[in-house]
Amino acid sequence: MEVRIEGLAVDGILRGVDLTAGTGEVHGIVGPNGSGKSTTLRCAYRALKPHGGVVRLDGRDITTTRVRDTARDLAALTQDSHVEFDFTVTEVVAMGRLPHGAGPDDEAIVRESLTRVDAAHLAHRGFLTLSGGERQRVLIARALTQRPRVLVLDEPTNHLDISHQLAVLALVRRLGVTVLAVLHDLNLAAAHCDRLHVLDRGRVAHSGTPAEVLTPEVLAEVFRVRAHVVPHPTTGVPQLLFDHQEATPC
Repeated sequence: MEVRIEGLAVDGILRGVDLTAGTGEVHGIVGPNGSGKSTTLRCAYRALKPHGGVVRLDGRDITTTRVRDTARDLAALTQDSHVEFDFTVTEVVAMGRLPHGAGPDDEAIVRESLTRVDAAHLAHRGFLTLSGGERQRVLIARALTQRPRVLVLDEPTNHLDISHQLAVLALVRRLGVTVLAVLHDLNLAAAHCDRLHVLDRGRVAHSGTPAEVLTPEVLAEVFRVRAHVVPHPTTGVPQLLFDHQEATPC
């Protein structure tokens, strides 16, 4: 399912964001704090109504469909995802089936989703007893349980140790769905995204493959850091070493 964002504007935050993610592609949204990354995603999953512009799924304006219908196609992992009551992990993940209504395969889908994020052993635990990393994996499982065609992920590796960061992003790539993900770790973004969109002051300043976007010039312009770009020894994707832009050699 193609995601197309056209002229997205939110007063004081976004100033005409344009980007397109083709079916099955993984697109990373990166940029400094306050650049509008999370706001862009909030508009995409209908938590925020923009003041201008449109978000389209396969050409269809999402505001022309019922929220429940959008939820059948699009699942979101948000920064502010939380559970107020101490549901079990199984109950939390099962909430992902709500847009589809009850079905005979729901239990199997929940078990499969927990297994895919290495959280099957947590099934009977209370959600509020979990560590931050465990909660994040469970919330990712809930999104997977929706069986979406589009995944919107706001900092999906937040709270995860490095092993689970790599495992979750590898899983996201294997799903074959269209992904929009805000990522702060540029090396993870380079390794797991087909294309990157660099937001700066509410606009897309640069778009392209990781090799096209993660250049010393772009990183100095947008992030104000000095970057040294080296190829990963096995994959060849760009990896970054940083100095503060104002640093001087010893």
